[in-house]
Amino acid sequence: MAWARTSDSLDAAADAADGLTADFDASLSGLGHELGSTAYNMSEVLALPIFKQEGLENSFQYILCAATSPASKINEETVTYLNQRQSYELRLKRLGDNSSFQGGELLKSVVRVVFHDRRLQYTEYEQLAQWRSIRPNERLLDIDIPLSVNIYDIRKDPTAVNKVEFQWDPNKDTSVAIQVHCISTEFTAHRHGGEKGIPFRIQVDSYSIEEEHLHSASCQIKVFKPKGADRKIKTDREKMEKKPDKDKYQPSYEYTILTEVCIMPLHDTCTQQENVYQSGTSPQHNVCTSPDASFNSPASSSYNSSFQSPPDINRSVKTLMFSPHLSGLLLTFVCFPHRSLQSPTNSTTHPPPTEDGDDKAGATESLILPSEPLSPGASIQETQNWLVHNRFGNYVRTFNNFAGADLLRLTREDLVQICGPADGIRLFNALQARAIRPRLTMYVCLESQHVYHAIFLENLCVEELKLKIAQLFNASPSQLADLYRQGPTGIHVIITDQMVQNLNDETCFALSMVKAENDETRYHVVFK
Repeated sequence: MAWARTSDSLDAAADAADGLTADFDASLSGLGHELGSTAYNMSEVLALPIFKQEGLENSFQYILCAATSPASKINEETVTYLNQRQSYELRLKRLGDNSSFQGGELLKSVVRVVFHDRRLQYTEYEQLAQWRSIRPNERLLDIDIPLSVNIYDIRKDPTAVNKVEFQWDPNKDTSVAIQVHCISTEFTAHRHGGEKGIPFRIQVDSYSIEEEHLHSASCQIKVFKPKGADRKIKTDREKMEKKPDKDKYQPSYEYTILTEVCIMPLHDTCTQQENVYQSGTSPQHNVCTSPDASFNSPASSSYNSSFQSPPDINRSVKTLMFSPHLSGLLLTFVCFPHRSLQSPTNSTTHPPPTEDGDDKAGATESLILPSEPLSPGASIQETQNWLVHNRFGNYVRTFNNFAGADLLRLTREDLVQICGPADGIRLFNALQARAIRPRLTMYVCLESQHVYHAIFLENLCVEELKLKIAQLFNASPSQLADLYRQGPTGIHVIITDQMVQNLNDETCFALSMVKAENDETRYHVVFK
């Protein structure tokens, strides 16, 4: 009986399985008939938004024919190794419709090599001037004309050894062969050998013939002695093969695609900057007066979808701070669709909003100046403007829902985790309104008083010291003649820039005023 009951159960299960199979076959019947050669229309797929190349006006593609390093992490920008004095092909292409250039109209591009590290960007003028003095009649960046294709009107400014410019036809296949004559270790402090070379950037800026800025892109490079780049790539590849976490690194690609950047040229030439240094005044780096500086540059998404490339090469638009000296005083911001880049010929200072409120956006964005600390009561919009003003534009989307109080509640560790060590510490210091530590602190008082006042010096020169003393005692700097320091046996030693630079920090002085011999309206100041 038990055996019979078991047999009946097995028969019932088999019947149920047959029924399920039949139903499944019926549901699949006809599947695939629509995939015939006549029914499948590829044009419908290509019409999808992901395949449309919309918004490619004034978009460009620059490809450097040099392999990327296999030692670049997935979340980092790639680095390309180059050999010194070797010619590398840089291909230029304007994307989108070029019908407006059928009449032979040309474009102008400027290729330059700049420092990648921000600390070197502020001293680029001095660094390159020193390089020129050591290697006269040489160029840091040059063009190999015989290997270049379809470029015209090549110009090499002898005073800007890191820059070349030329014109090209967007309707023709164009490439320029560039050579970098400076290795990465030439700007490092030579101590015991084996110094790690600094990275450079190759930056390409394209303009119309009317000098309207159209597009900019750049990539990170390191330059080695001849054949050194090939050995470095081989060494990096061997190291990556031995790493257990090699899946966290990008593979080495045969070509380097330059990443789009949004820049604002604040000065057209480096002559103004050179005159600043010759006059002895300090260069002003934060010269952008408004975050509403318009950009004529495409949105990053339209650019990055305009060509096929290896994964992780074309990420979101990167915001980079370029040199304020020979690089033409460039400041960078994140590209937003509602911003357009001013041409180099336009003024970078925006007019104040009109009384009838036509410039409401400009008025809103000018509520917080770069020098002002972020207020806890700042709104979300004011917080966004403060970030852009203080060169944190690439984190605007990260903090798009943060008001002032939200941002100020973040700890140093929180900001480092969100923004990385460099920008995290910088943002924390900016939020806390940390003052820059002065290079020299002095305590002074009038000889008849016993209360001292602190004087903080940044430039360590006599003119700055004279200005600080005049401000301290509500006098005009023109009323102060010479500054003296009382030496041995009471002699008066004139204070020079060199003496100021050699003063000990936190030194105390008692000041006495002595009328000038030839002008009773002016006084000598004696430091005792």
